[in-house]
Parts: sequence; structure tokens; C-alpha cells
Amino acid sequence: MGAQELSTRLWQERELLDLLVFKLEEEQLLLTSGKTRWLPFATREVEQVLERLRVAGVDRTVEVAALAVEWGLPDDATLRQLIEGAPSSAWAEAFRGHLQALTDLTAQITALRDSNLQYLRAASRSTQETLARLDAESGTYDASGSAESAPAVARLFESDL
Repeated sequence: MGAQELSTRLWQERELLDLLVFKLEEEQLLLTSGKTRWLPFATREVEQVLERLRVAGVDRTVEVAALAVEWGLPDDATLRQLIEGAPSSAWAEAFRGHLQALTDLTAQITALRDSNLQYLRAASRSTQETLARLDAESGTYDASGSAESAPAVARLFESDL
């Protein structure tokens, strides 16, 4: 374990965050185009990337703790603390670049998530309004199985038996 291993983990995490940005943009395109049929697939893919990110986050935490101990920092050090305590300016700069990229990607993900949520809420409202405007009354069936329009009063039993 060392700085190189942590840097590799951070690159992998950045790639996963990039993939998440792509998947969220894909969801947004589906929402804006009205192709909601495919939303469950896109959502499942987002969830799969999130699971991979969760695992990557745990791996990163382990790598950060190991490197922090190696560099004489507390084992619960953050990436920012690693940057401040780096033994060379090269590693400080490399980790600073990772931190900036991770921060930027997180901001993009937050904006896409919020935007997609607004689209979903608008679609839900639109569906509810459309359903409320439908004037289709549910009918009942008579003893012969033929549909009849909704009776003026509700009844539990067929009286024409």
C-alpha cells in the first residue's frame, strides 16, 4: 500500500463518477424525450454504478488510512489532510488534482440528480392531472355478463336473479 495505490483507486473512483454522470444524463434524456418506458433500465444501471461506488469508497478509505499511517498522520485522515501532510509536493499536487476532480464530479452529479427529480415530479403531476381529467366511469356487469353503465346507486347484490 502506498501513494501510488491510492492514486490508482482515486482514478478508478473518478471513472465511476464519470460513468454515473453519463447514466444520469441518459436518464435525463429519457425523461425529456418522454421515453419513460426505458426508465426502469436506466435507474437499475444508476443503482449498479452507485453500488460499485460504495465499494470503491470503502477501498479508498482503507488506502487513505494505510497511507496516512505511512506518512505519520492519523489513520482517520481525510484526503485533504493527506494533501497537507504529503512528504513531497508531487504527491500533494497529484492528490489535490484528484480532490478537485472528485469535487467537480460530485457537483455535476448533484445538479443532474436535482434536475432529474424535477422532471420526474413534473411527469408525475402531468400523469395525475391527465388521470383526473378522464371522465371514464367504471361500469358494472349485469346477470348476463353484459356491461352496463354505472348505476345511480351502489348495490351489493343483483336484484334480477
